[in-house]
Amino acid sequence: MHDLDAELWKLGVSAKTKHNEVAPAQHELAPVFATTNIATDHNQLTMEIMKKVADRHGLACLLHEKPFAGVNGSGKHNNWSISTNDGKNLLDPGTTPSDNAQFLIFLVAVIKAIDEYADLLRFSVATAGNDHRLGANEAPPAIMSIFLGDELTNVIEQIETGVVKNNGTSRTLEIGVSTLPVLPKDTTDRNRTSPFAFTGNKFEFRSVGSSQSIATPNFIINTIVAETLSQIADRLEKAEDFNAEVNAVVKEIIKNHKRIIFNGNNYSEEWAAEAERRGLPNLKTTVDAIPALVAEKNIKVLEKHGVLNRAEIFSRYEICLENYIKTIRIEALTMIEMANRQILPASLAYVRKVADTVASLNAAGADSSAAKGKLDKLVSLTSSLQAAIDQLGVKLEEVDAHEGDLLEHARTYKDVIIPLMGEMRSFADKLETLVDASLWPIPTYGDLLFGVI
Repeated sequence: MHDLDAELWKLGVSAKTKHNEVAPAQHELAPVFATTNIATDHNQLTMEIMKKVADRHGLACLLHEKPFAGVNGSGKHNNWSISTNDGKNLLDPGTTPSDNAQFLIFLVAVIKAIDEYADLLRFSVATAGNDHRLGANEAPPAIMSIFLGDELTNVIEQIETGVVKNNGTSRTLEIGVSTLPVLPKDTTDRNRTSPFAFTGNKFEFRSVGSSQSIATPNFIINTIVAETLSQIADRLEKAEDFNAEVNAVVKEIIKNHKRIIFNGNNYSEEWAAEAERRGLPNLKTTVDAIPALVAEKNIKVLEKHGVLNRAEIFSRYEICLENYIKTIRIEALTMIEMANRQILPASLAYVRKVADTVASLNAAGADSSAAKGKLDKLVSLTSSLQAAIDQLGVKLEEVDAHEGDLLEHARTYKDVIIPLMGEMRSFADKLETLVDASLWPIPTYGDLLFGVI
């Protein structure tokens, strides 16, 4: 255990300065975060190349998180670990008590960080597109939690109580000495419903949207974990009995932050209720999540570690709100144009065709009830679609005339415009199933899933 303090210093978590000098830790952070920077660049370049290749072939590469209702969306699994500048993975459990103690220090630092800054982590994946995906029973919900697996959770529980249970017997457990049980490698299914899952020697953050840069999620995770490691380092550096303090720190963090650990089904309604009981934030939409960026505790941690200053934070806050508003506005205007210029003309053309059929049947003295029933349905849906288009257009003008608080503007888009878009879409979706395929102007869901376009 003698090298734990040195490892913490290597990672730059002591965050101490004297006489206004730059802390040595700030120089040591560069090798640790260099890999994050490279991975971010690679991911950004990959997205750009995908778009260019698609364009060369007359196609469009959709990076939207949920372009089609009822069809699984798309996201990114951001694998995150922390290593020294000589390549030592500090989230690797190791095989000795000393290694295990080091692992536990870094593990509980992550647990504490995710619990204390769950709102900031949720902000890091907040986009209009990702709102359609998160919690859609194909991606993690908006509630941030950590999956550790049953075996590691059992070890965590034993550490909290200080008692090792095995075959009906028990003994005292101390971190850093030989009585610590061997920490298992991951042997679970990794719980695909969890937003932040431990997978053997790293964490997998599964809430990142497919259209996003991974830069924001990564610098947020790096910052909040650096903060908790800094707090731990400050305690350990002052400790008279190092092993005793390690035990105390690990047990204290587990006790205070175990609420963030959940190994069950994150999609279930029961978990949403349980998370609320535990006091975990459930920021369901981007508009709910963006204000977390300017919460005072989050401003302080970003400023403390020199990541963003207050002006930069508020600038990003406003940009995120503006991006949300502009994205929803563009989508709403696109819906109106598609409905007016494509869907309504096709529906009216089919209404006329069915009306002619009804007239012909009546003229021939034949039974026209089936055709008449379909005509009535088509007329009703077409009229409803026209009314929805008009209503959405009016509300857009009203909302766009709004002056004042940007957050309230975004909330109006969320609470007023998006529901109207959903209502308008419902009529178009029903018409898609009724209108003659030869008249329908855009690919149907059947074409997309089973046909050749």
